[in-house]
Amino acid sequence: MGASRRTLAALGIAAAAVVGVAACEPVGGLNTAAVAVTTDQMGTRALERAGVDVRWLSCTASTENGGGSGGTSPTPSGARRVSVDCRGKTGGGKDITLTGEVTEERAGRCVRGDLVAKVDGRTVFQARVLGDCSAPPVTPTTGPTPPPAGPGRPTVTVTVTVTETFHGK
Repeated sequence: MGASRRTLAALGIAAAAVVGVAACEPVGGLNTAAVAVTTDQMGTRALERAGVDVRWLSCTASTENGGGSGGTSPTPSGARRVSVDCRGKTGGGKDITLTGEVTEERAGRCVRGDLVAKVDGRTVFQARVLGDCSAPPVTPTTGPTPPPAGPGRPTVTVTVTVTETFHGK
């Protein structure tokens, strides 16, 4: 019973964090909330395909300039970059990390960049793409629509994925 309540509390906190921070996005460039959520979902799937029992994964995303100055800095190629940092645990209690730079996020379908996933310090995969960028767009969920963001807004985002398996009657 206690684990179930903790899971619900974690999911509630994660949802509030995503909704609360989604309004704090820079104009143009990558949306840190979308990058964090998509990396979380696609990273969890990739880890599970690699045989990792993902208990939970929590991702944050921020702009190159620390997230507090309200924008992303263009690279010489004109692309924008977002740093992503995911932390989690396996079903056996081992540490999971998924870190790197994201240069593109496609409507919940995929992220492109340079990402590395590790379990207990051991590299599980390195990826340039997580997800299927050619898949049809993900149907948006219902919820509040964030107001347009302006310059000078913070850009740090947190999302949590919790996977629990119930073994019993």
